Amino acid sequence: ADNASVMARNPAAMALFDKTELSLGFESITSMIEVKDATYTAPGSPGVNADYDDVGDTSIAPNIHLIVPVNDKFAWGVNAYSNFGTKTEFSDDYVANEYGGLTDIMSINFGLSGSYRLNNQWSFGAGLDLIYGQGTMKRGGTPVIGGGAVDLLDIDKADGWGVGFNVGTVYELDENNRFGLSYRYSPEITAKDDKGQEITLPLPDMAEFSGYHKIEDTKFAVHYSVQWIGWGAFDKIDFENVKLAGSIPYTEKAYEWQDGWHYAIGGTYYLNDTWTLRTGYMYDTSAQDELTSISVPDSDRQWFSAGFTYHIDTASNVDFGFTYLLGDDVKVNETSVPFATVTGTTHADAILLGLQYSRSF
Repeated sequence: ADNASVMARNPAAMALFDKTELSLGFESITSMIEVKDATYTAPGSPGVNADYDDVGDTSIAPNIHLIVPVNDKFAWGVNAYSNFGTKTEFSDDYVANEYGGLTDIMSINFGLSGSYRLNNQWSFGAGLDLIYGQGTMKRGGTPVIGGGAVDLLDIDKADGWGVGFNVGTVYELDENNRFGLSYRYSPEITAKDDKGQEITLPLPDMAEFSGYHKIEDTKFAVHYSVQWIGWGAFDKIDFENVKLAGSIPYTEKAYEWQDGWHYAIGGTYYLNDTWTLRTGYMYDTSAQDELTSISVPDSDRQWFSAGFTYHIDTASNVDFGFTYLLGDDVKVNETSVPFATVTGTTHADAILLGLQYSRSF
C-alpha cells in the first residue's frame, strides 16, 4: 500500500490511506519470442524449415489510479489499467502463416471501487469493472491445391465491452504486519469488427492472498503473494459470421487452457527519506496444457525484478521497476488446419520497464 495502484489488486487496501492519493504511469513490455527446430508439412511443401527468430513486439500499457478517503471509515476510488494482452506477428511470407499471422489482443479495465474500515484490524472493499477488449487475428498464406494462396482468417480490430467485479479484505495485525485476500470476476467479451465478424473471448477470474511484514527495528520489509488465475475458462474461442478463406464457416477454435498460479516474494529496503530500494522473484505457471501454439506461446516463467522509489518530497515520489522474464522451451505440434501441420519448439522471454508518479493531497 505504498501508492494508489494497490487498489488494482485489492480494493480493501484503499482503507489504509488517510489522504487523497493519485498514481499514474506506464509499463513497456518487450517480448522476445522464437520458434526453433520447426518443420512445416503441407501438400507441395513437405518438411520445410519453419524457424522464426523474432515473433515478439513492444507494447505500452498506461495506468492511472485515484483514491479519495471520505472519512476514517469510507474511501472511494477510480482507475484505468490493463489486466490482459498479447501480441505476436509473423511476416507475410512466413511458410506456416496459417499458424503464425498476426495475433493482437488487448484489454482496458475501467474501475470504480469503495472500501469500508470495520475496525483497526479489518477492512473490506468491492469494485465494479467495465472492461473494453479489442482483438485482431489474421492468418494467411494457406496453400490451395492447384497452386496459389488465400487469406485464411481476417478479423481486424474487433472490439466489445464486458462487466466484471472485484472484492477484497485486509487484516492488519499491527502497523508492521498485514494480510490481504481478494477475488476478481472477469466476464466473457464478445467483440465485433467492421465486417460483422464476432469473436468471443473468455477472460479468467483471479484470486490472491498476500502479506506484508516490516521487520521491527530494521529498515527492511518482506512481502509475498500467491495468486490463482482461472485460465481453465479459456477452453475455446467462439466465432460468429466468420468464414475461413472467405467461404468455409468457422465457429470455434479449441485452446483448452488450464488454471495458472503464481508464487512471488519480494523485499523492500527503506534506505533513507529519499530512496527506497526493492527486489523480487516470481514463479508463474503456464496456462497452456496439452494444446500449444506458435501464435500464442506460453510456458512456466520466472520473473526477476528490481526497482526503487525516489521521494521528491513528503507528498510525491517516482517509482521505477525492471523485470526480466525468463520462459521455458515448449514443444508445439499444431494440426488444426486441414492438410497442414507445424511442429517445433517455442521460447518466450520478456523485458518489462515501469515508471510511475504518485502524489498525495
